[in-house]
Amino acid sequence: MIQPPDASKPEASRSWGSRFFSPILAGATLRDRMIACFGALLGIALTGAISGYLFGHGPHLPLIVAPIGASAVLLFAVPASPLAQPWSIIGGNTISALIGLIVAHFISDPILAIGVGVSLAIAAMSFTRCLHPPGGAAALTAVLGGPAVAGWGFLFPFVPVALNSCLLVALGLLFHKLARRSYPHVAVKPVENLHQTNDLPSSVRVGFREEDVDAALEAFDETFDIDRADLSRLLQQVELQAAVRSHAGISCADIMSRDVIAIDEDADPDDARRLLLKHNIRALPVKDRHGRLIGTVGLREISQSTGTIAGSISPPATAAVSDAALSLLPVLTDGRTHAVIIVDADDQILGLISQTDLLSAVARLLPNEPA
Repeated sequence: MIQPPDASKPEASRSWGSRFFSPILAGATLRDRMIACFGALLGIALTGAISGYLFGHGPHLPLIVAPIGASAVLLFAVPASPLAQPWSIIGGNTISALIGLIVAHFISDPILAIGVGVSLAIAAMSFTRCLHPPGGAAALTAVLGGPAVAGWGFLFPFVPVALNSCLLVALGLLFHKLARRSYPHVAVKPVENLHQTNDLPSSVRVGFREEDVDAALEAFDETFDIDRADLSRLLQQVELQAAVRSHAGISCADIMSRDVIAIDEDADPDDARRLLLKHNIRALPVKDRHGRLIGTVGLREISQSTGTIAGSISPPATAAVSDAALSLLPVLTDGRTHAVIIVDADDQILGLISQTDLLSAVARLLPNEPA
């Protein structure tokens, strides 16, 4: 008989713990958070140390302004956020601090000044495309004043606010590069039609379109902390993963061609052209002297080659025999790749999957309905 879970058992504790420590942000992992903690440690400490070394600190100048701590959370914990990009941090903090000083100069009532300061800071950051939440704190700091603000006057937005922001961003760029994380985040460009016609690329003709994303965002009537291009890319990946999961039983080994026509890297272009035309194929795998795959060539590559084909080799698209066949859809529909080479751990060629092979497999998955 199945017994209900006992809350005193380790399994229940682990379940509770996993729920308690589950990430708030989609995609976040414990490793990401640990990297963020270490990055913030280095970033904030070094920003304060360098600022203190350059200008000293004391009543006339703080070691570091408080909003920089909030900037560090975004910079190291969510580096892909549009709110955490270099211009957002530097421009958002600096412009907001300047707005706060201007408001404090013209409005003597502190209650009214803090409200107007933050609201105008949001407006200014929005119009200058540098919206940054800590900018609101920078505006408040400037409005409420203090020895540092009074001592530096209208230089305060630049020293220490802009100085701290620039140092933090520079350290963030270095840290993310060393950690092999992408920063600043660059949203992937929309897929282009490589054939230079007015048609949509084949990979986006079926499924949702950009206007569907706009309609969905309008229906939610909310603002999300993600670039619109990243949102489209995420939804496309969700579609792909759902298709792969639904047909996970079909692997590359099931549909690949096993009698692969290949050529050596020191072969003559005429030999490569002859093989391509004889076997009616568009991509020819190229092997080194040890039989390992090093690339592919097609008619376009060899049309301008002289000597051997070694100088005309294109990087290969590869997969393993155990990979899901439908996971090759993005590669084989990108408008450039005609075949994926199936290799083992030593890059020895085991098979090949062409666009035709994958199309035939997808066709078999379609429901058979009577005419």
